[in-house]
Amino acid sequence: QVHVVESGGGLAQAGGSLSVSCAGSGRTFSNYAITWFRQAPGKEREFVATVSRSGNVRSYADSVKGRFTISRDNGKNTVYLQMNSLKPEDTAVYYCAAGPYGSRQSLVEYWGQGTQVTVSS
Repeated sequence: QVHVVESGGGLAQAGGSLSVSCAGSGRTFSNYAITWFRQAPGKEREFVATVSRSGNVRSYADSVKGRFTISRDNGKNTVYLQMNSLKPEDTAVYYCAAGPYGSRQSLVEYWGQGTQVTVSS
């Protein structure tokens, strides 16, 4: 079992940068791929980025490709999401999820509580 907790986020201006982190507890953290999802007000939760257990394979939603970077440090049980060139439409609650590699929410095994990211225009 693994417990994941998000941190970071906050408020940024359009064009700016923010970073969010996902800290995992337990020695099995590296057994899980980690995926970031986000949910904007009034919208469904959507896939953002995913990283494999080793950190060598990554995938991004088209909406964030080239702007966001996902990485992980298994020694620190942490996954990072660096967000650059932020847009107001990136405003959402960002969720960290542990499970198989990929974008399918139905396969997620463990969810974090979410962290708010707000981008002003």
